[in-house]
Amino acid sequence: MANERNQQNLTDLKGSLTGVETFYVVDYQGLTAGQLSQLRKDIRGKGGQLIVAKNTLINLALQEGGRDFSDALKGPSALVLAHDDPAGVAKTLSDASKGNDRGIPAVKGGFVEGNRVDVRVIERLASLGSKQSLQGELVGVLSAHLSNFVGILEAYRDKLGGGAPEAQA
Repeated sequence: MANERNQQNLTDLKGSLTGVETFYVVDYQGLTAGQLSQLRKDIRGKGGQLIVAKNTLINLALQEGGRDFSDALKGPSALVLAHDDPAGVAKTLSDASKGNDRGIPAVKGGFVEGNRVDVRVIERLASLGSKQSLQGELVGVLSAHLSNFVGILEAYRDKLGGGAPEAQA
């Protein structure tokens, strides 16, 4: 690995992994250049990044961060980094694999918010939906409960006689 180009690629890869809490290791073999380009674009749209590198370089970069994925790095591999929306990036990968008859890209493993996870967890994460849609659902639930609470308070105020303007006069 004394090759200067490999050393530069390793440095770049380590820099890309700095501060990343969630990434997926995928097999991309069988995708055409156009499909790979579209996948990169879709992942970027969800706040992620697709990095294709040699397995040795990926393994070295991950091991420096204390993450061992040597068992998943068999055959052509790529790293998909999820900077903003782990579920959205996982859904993009899932949709892309469903979009062709060979199921490519195939997820080999992942690291979600500091913990190594297997393929089943990533599939469940992909079924959740994007971070924005989950936040929207949470806001909807909270506003409904707040609305009910305000209604209860107003009813209680009216019961005590403090709500009507005539009662104060």
